[in-house]
Amino acid sequence: MKIKDLPKSDRPREKLVAKGAENLKDSELLAILLRTGKAGKNVIEIASQILTKHSKKRLLQMTYQDLVKIDGIDSAKATTLPY
Repeated sequence: MKIKDLPKSDRPREKLVAKGAENLKDSELLAILLRTGKAGKNVIEIASQILTKHSKKRLLQMTYQDLVKIDGIDSAKATTLPY
């Protein structure tokens, strides 16, 4: 399912504006940073998979080279995450 197919109240950016960051799941916050998904997976699915494999703490400690090795994170997305 594409993000645009979700009800507006369930889309990460709209939910952030309406309810505040404290009311979003970690996967939704990461999805906002990543911005887009990839063929066959929306950005929320990718963010959930990343957080399943990597803890938040580990993710924040990764280098650019580590980040681009993660399926779903290309060079543009890696530069939006702190490293």
